[in-house]
Amino acid sequence: MNIHLRRLSVLNFRNHREAALDLGPQVNCITGPNGIGKTNLLDAVHYLGLCKSCFEPQDGLNILHGEDHFMLKGDLVVADGTDTLVCSVRKGARKVFTRNRREYERLADHVGRMPVVIITPYDGHLVLDGSEVRRRFLDGLIAQFDRAYLDSLVRYNRALAQRNTLLKRMAMDGRGDRDTTTPWEEQLVTHGEAVHAVRRTFTDELVPMLADHYAGITSGPERVELSYHSELGERPMRAILDERWPRDLEAGHTTGGIHKDDLHFTIGGRPLKRYGSQGQQKTYLIALKLAQFDLTAQRSGLRPILLLDDIFDKIDPQRMRHLLRLLGGGRFGQTIITDTDAARLRTALEGLPLDTRFFELDHAGTQEQRVVVEGGT
Repeated sequence: MNIHLRRLSVLNFRNHREAALDLGPQVNCITGPNGIGKTNLLDAVHYLGLCKSCFEPQDGLNILHGEDHFMLKGDLVVADGTDTLVCSVRKGARKVFTRNRREYERLADHVGRMPVVIITPYDGHLVLDGSEVRRRFLDGLIAQFDRAYLDSLVRYNRALAQRNTLLKRMAMDGRGDRDTTTPWEEQLVTHGEAVHAVRRTFTDELVPMLADHYAGITSGPERVELSYHSELGERPMRAILDERWPRDLEAGHTTGGIHKDDLHFTIGGRPLKRYGSQGQQKTYLIALKLAQFDLTAQRSGLRPILLLDDIFDKIDPQRMRHLLRLLGGGRFGQTIITDTDAARLRTALEGLPLDTRFFELDHAGTQEQRVVVEGGT
């Protein structure tokens, strides 16, 4: 089933004092020079879907300089009508998220109602950075269609923080009493095993989708794989906690568990980070995000809103053709694309049987942006 944002409004968000876009259900193109705030509008959509920024984890840093709050609003067309979503952040206060004027008690209860997948030039950090980034990607993927998973993950992280606090105190005191950590360890075992099982299952489902998209882009012989690595694949969580107790006590934190898991990206059986060219790494990441789209749509029954951030400037014609084939074939639902070159984007999309709308951003003052709607075709 398709969903789409009919209208997006932002107030005091990043570099936008105020902006509003009336979006179409298929392809929406936001163009303008670098630094004008195109990516920030995509991030506003990401916020409304996942209750957080894709780029800046500290909510307060997304407030326009000199202001004390920001607000995002979206009218989301769903099967039974329209949901009005509002996210507001004020300095020194907690984030407030409402759906049809009713505030969520837990932000996690919203995740999955408006699935979002973003492809951005910054995706390279999935290959180059540490395991935490790849775990965050996997968790974000699964959380959009498995609320029980998100609940287990939240409970695991809460128990982990409590146990680490106790371990740090014991390390400072030079003595430890494991009885005080037992209640938190029980939760780590229960929820850690649950998270591990779901991660393993969905990684297995993601692998063939990744391979299919990679082959569709390159038509080459390279074999790409993705594998999930976890200590829990070798022994149970309880055994890890028992074995690591002396080390944890000395270190002052929990040294083993699902919070150490990782995804390994390989090409031709070798690590992508070390042996893949820049082109192969870009292709792998685009294929991975398209696999994320397919898996989310398959599992949730909703086609995610696809956000393409300035990628037509960063990919070669072969990769662009694959994306355009998918767009023209109706594979995606609502798609929002940013680009500095409106003419290039018009040429790329010309002839596709899609409702395409263009929005041009230009400077209308130091902070404000003016959105000019050129119309749909």
